[in-house]
Amino acid sequence: MVASLLAVLRTSRLCQWGCKSRAQLLGPLPFGPGGWSTWAPERTNATLSLEPAGRSCWDEPLSISVRGLAPEQPVTLRAALRDEKGALFRSHARYRADPHGELDLARAPALGGSFAGLEPMGLLWAMEPDRPLWRLIKRDVQTPFEVELEVLDGHEPDGGRLLARAVHERHFMAPGVRRVPVREGRVRATLFLPPENGPFPGIIDIFGVGGGLLEYRASLLAGKGFAVMALAYYNYDDLPKSMRIIHLEYFEEAVNYLLSQPQVKGPGIGLLGISKGADLCLSMASFLKGITAAVIINGSMANDAGTMHYKDETLPPLSINMNRIRVTKDGLRDILEALNCPLEGPDQKSIIPVERSDSTFLFLVGQDDRNWKSEFFANEISKRLQAHGKEKPQIILYPEAGHYIEPPYFPWCKASLHAYISLPVIFGGEPRAHAMAQVDAWQQLQTFFHKHLGAEVRTIPAKL
Repeated sequence: MVASLLAVLRTSRLCQWGCKSRAQLLGPLPFGPGGWSTWAPERTNATLSLEPAGRSCWDEPLSISVRGLAPEQPVTLRAALRDEKGALFRSHARYRADPHGELDLARAPALGGSFAGLEPMGLLWAMEPDRPLWRLIKRDVQTPFEVELEVLDGHEPDGGRLLARAVHERHFMAPGVRRVPVREGRVRATLFLPPENGPFPGIIDIFGVGGGLLEYRASLLAGKGFAVMALAYYNYDDLPKSMRIIHLEYFEEAVNYLLSQPQVKGPGIGLLGISKGADLCLSMASFLKGITAAVIINGSMANDAGTMHYKDETLPPLSINMNRIRVTKDGLRDILEALNCPLEGPDQKSIIPVERSDSTFLFLVGQDDRNWKSEFFANEISKRLQAHGKEKPQIILYPEAGHYIEPPYFPWCKASLHAYISLPVIFGGEPRAHAMAQVDAWQQLQTFFHKHLGAEVRTIPAKL
């Protein structure tokens, strides 16, 4: 029965680009054990409408509205998706229809649930996983996340009568974006190109200590007019299995490869990195040529997690004192104080010589980052640059934002298993403030790259 319902959904073009996403009486959610139980729907005039209809990009805001309700009818809206490993993410919020029996999430505040207040995109950013220590990650950008949206009668998220339901595809490649696997020399990456002919400003995108090859940020950013190369650097294909030793020559090869592409305009490229990827970008901008601009998201001022080599120079990793790790009341680890201060003693040798760089920097900082002291690091880097006569970098601080500042509408990651120290750690932040930070940071980094790399500005008004 579930399979037949899914077939009806697909053949009805409900999930096709450009078709109105209105759903009534479509039956229960196709979730297995552990998902929500759903009452069989009765006759109703309610319709659930989404704009854009049927399909949108993940970083694109959605307009969600319900028509055909009774005047001031209490209803509950809930949303859910399954990631590629089968984890269920879900949220719900209670609302009341207006005197005309209509509900528009852009105008109606949520009365409680996973969030409260006027939050048009709250059903997405407030999703929580059904598994502990789980973070939403898109691993295959060529397929969408299917988001299930339901309208239930009353204010009981698991017991109300089903009034309307819709399925919406959230994609990670805008129409026409091209995905090009890269296996050139030692470089293991994926290049994403906008639909037009180019040439485009080039960006290398690097993630943190999880390793592998994550493409979702690069694929989304390519839809904004950039040629973006998601770069793996360990634990992928035939690359090293650990970060114990990192050779910056590998990243130099990646820079040269990207600059050699006819679809990429020079004379320099941009760098985008988060966490360990951010300090790698800082090292690249300090040692390598061809780097015009770099966006550092919650990065360090020092090399960490492995020894960095470039030609005849070596940066040892910033040392860590595991005895300074604190256990929270939930049994999680707070590692904020674990790293030694790079300004003191032998750990000064791990400081990245950013004063050598001629790049322009933007630092995006979550002020409640519990992974490490991102705000302190950003301020010290700024001092170091200015002390050597370099341009003062732009630093944007986000109060109550945590470590993983992702593209818009990714759910906040409270805690997960840290890939480097193999412990469950908290990453800081508060859900709503973190969601606001992600929306703003996404626009800020695009504006920065447009300004310093040169590209046609493409903006989509963002909403929470």
